Amino acid sequence: MLKSFLIGLAVVLGVAALANGAFMLASPEDWYFAVPGVTTTGAFNQHFIRDIGIIFLFIGAGFLTGAFKPRLRLFTWAAPTIWLSAHALFHFWEVAVGICSASAIGRDFPAVTLPALLGWGLTIWALRQRPIDGAS
Repeated sequence: MLKSFLIGLAVVLGVAALANGAFMLASPEDWYFAVPGVTTTGAFNQHFIRDIGIIFLFIGAGFLTGAFKPRLRLFTWAAPTIWLSAHALFHFWEVAVGICSASAIGRDFPAVTLPALLGWGLTIWALRQRPIDGAS
């Protein structure tokens, strides 16, 4: 049951990241104004938004690949989790140095911090499930 839940979670994270990335690539200005808090982080920059959109496509592909390819799971979940964690830490840093107000932490949590935490849960589970070297 836990395995099914976690695979489902990876699929949800993957599809959400792919959808976000596709939105960023297809309509960066609409994305900029649609996502709460983005307009307070700097001026609209189509190139930058599309660059990050490409990253989200890779993140989505990683979570989906791990969901369907168990032997690749640890790597394909750890790699996007590391980026998502760095992204979340950057948001905390912006609050710590006064670029953003503390209210940004709560506002950003569902889309920034939570995916990183969920990614760590998936990655740790995948690490525990991998076969021990030399075992058949």
